[in-house]
Amino acid sequence: MNAKILIRRIYLICYDIASVALASYCALLLRFDFHPNNVPPQYLTVLWETIWISMFATVVIFGVFRLYSSLWTYAGLTEMMYMISACVVDAVVNTVIILLNHREQAFPLPRSFYMLYGVFLLTFTICGRFSYRGLRALYGRVGGDRSARKNVLIIGAGAAGSSLIKEILNSRHVNKNVVGVIDDNPGKQGTFIHGIRVIGTRADIQECAAALEVDEIMIALPSASAKEIRDIVDICKETGCELKRLPGIYQLVNGEVSISNLKEVDANDLLGRDPVKVDLDSIMGYVSGQVILITGGGGSIGSELCRQVAQHQPKQLIIIDIYENNAYSIQQELKMKYPQLNLVVLIASVRNTKRMDDIFAMYHPDIVYHAAAHKHVPLMEDSPNEAVKNNVLGTWKVVQAADKHHVRRFVMISTDKAVNPTNIMGASKRVCEMIIQTYNNRSATEFVAVRFGNVLGSNGSVIPLFQKQIEQGGPVTVTHPDIIRYFMTIPEAVSLVLQAGAYAKGGEIFVLDMGEPVKILDLAKNLILLSGHKPNKDIMIEFTGLRPGEKLYEEMLMEEEGLQSTENQLIHIGKPIELDEEKFLAQLQQLKEYVENEPDDIRSYIQDIVPTYSIQNR
Repeated sequence: MNAKILIRRIYLICYDIASVALASYCALLLRFDFHPNNVPPQYLTVLWETIWISMFATVVIFGVFRLYSSLWTYAGLTEMMYMISACVVDAVVNTVIILLNHREQAFPLPRSFYMLYGVFLLTFTICGRFSYRGLRALYGRVGGDRSARKNVLIIGAGAAGSSLIKEILNSRHVNKNVVGVIDDNPGKQGTFIHGIRVIGTRADIQECAAALEVDEIMIALPSASAKEIRDIVDICKETGCELKRLPGIYQLVNGEVSISNLKEVDANDLLGRDPVKVDLDSIMGYVSGQVILITGGGGSIGSELCRQVAQHQPKQLIIIDIYENNAYSIQQELKMKYPQLNLVVLIASVRNTKRMDDIFAMYHPDIVYHAAAHKHVPLMEDSPNEAVKNNVLGTWKVVQAADKHHVRRFVMISTDKAVNPTNIMGASKRVCEMIIQTYNNRSATEFVAVRFGNVLGSNGSVIPLFQKQIEQGGPVTVTHPDIIRYFMTIPEAVSLVLQAGAYAKGGEIFVLDMGEPVKILDLAKNLILLSGHKPNKDIMIEFTGLRPGEKLYEEMLMEEEGLQSTENQLIHIGKPIELDEEKFLAQLQQLKEYVENEPDDIRSYIQDIVPTYSIQNR
């Protein structure tokens, strides 16, 4: 046992022994109006003869009721009930001890003594357990270096807010000072939580933050919707305070509400829509017991696909990636989390025909998720031949291998930039969609594509770039004041891909309803505000001009594509566009031979294949 805990228990036992003696004497004194001379000597003799047995019994009873093992710093109603129960039982046992030891006397002590003894013992027990906590809470409010402590405003006067306030008041490691609570419930206005007053509603946040010199705002609303959080964040960001919030309702259900569970408010909280929810457990039966192959498995989307698939008992999971560091990272993660998983990690390029054919021949995958691709628009504009080789030819080679080795289902990751593309990356992904459509019509394999927009937190995402620029003091660079984008989180993107695999019948392009688009300038301003700075005052915003191949806005569907609904109202299917497949396959073969010579006009060549591709002046 820890020495500190042992010392604390010895202290409590000694305190309780003294409390038994003091409670017994005080009970007699109260019976005789606190006049010691009026207490008959025979009563004191009875007490002296039984007090040692009572002390031993009390220690045993208190031990049974866990009064020596509870963490009194965080004691609450449960511990209070234990104390009351222990003292009631002790009073009864003490009565029995006295009566049994003095059976020759009808009333060895006054009848009121037994009840008064229990009341005094309970009073002393409560004082002993809670006095330390009270003194620490008092010191936390008036003592210490107040200048070094952050003033905190809590939003939410519910169970989560109460737990945060309680931890801040009781913890010696949290150097914060709660100055008020905000809640929209009119019935809570003016009330107190652990001595902290509810001082207003969300409309009063800015005024209260200024008046109370608030440094940090904690949003303790784990059950609030994404829109409600966004609305509150929009108000809080104008205060210039640091923002933190509880991630979700499960934190409250699991009893995990604490300072350590708070997270920084980030761009996800600014999207203003609830995450797309997919019941993966109900649809992921199609991967259980199957051999799953994921190309680009070390990337942002590919690695999340690996995590989700690994949870649903595949027969074997094969990860292919050309970048060994990413492959190693996801390999180690999956080995640690899923030691029973039959995992194969291979370093390979999707551009290597023989390598792909050998892998498919050896492992015979049932389902393939093709996430390997070059996706960075500006870099691909500078290296267009590489975009074609990796995205188009790489996809074609993997598709051919899947067809040859009778893969049951093939799901390709596409992008909204494939719609009326203005850059070589988007145009190359549109060719990939055409490959999927063509092979689906002439293969036993079910080929589908999944199209979505920008992914928050992915490699190359604008959010990490803005955050890094803010950390460096600016400027934050935005290409154009009017540029807008659709955003989704990595889990949303992956859930769509997995659900597409469940819905697939072959030839579909699945499209997610991503809600309202986000203006990149507003995103930059909000991130600056959330960091506690003022846009164009503390951190400057500079417009650099649209990059080669960049659009002001992205589309999810081409004019020729209609929409079909699915069981999930947020997931739609774009109808395949008719194309001359024989001509297309001939163009692919010519493209393969042409791009290997590193031509200067590959964009024009791709435009012949994708007429909707608009080549921008560079």
